[in-house]
Amino acid sequence: MKQSECKWFPVCPMKYFWEQGKLDSAWIHKFCKSNWKECVRFDKEEKGIYHPDNMLPNGEIDKHLA
Repeated sequence: MKQSECKWFPVCPMKYFWEQGKLDSAWIHKFCKSNWKECVRFDKEEKGIYHPDNMLPNGEIDKHLA
């Protein structure tokens, strides 16, 4: 069975930013709910590499997220 949601989604800052209305749902649908293996955050988390909470799934830093 294919996993349709990133295993990190429940604890990911992107989820919280989205729930607070700070992040467009397109990010969630494009990465967290479907193409999560392409997410830079997922890759770093799996490798134990630090990444800031305001790093978007494509690796960009969004200074407006806090």
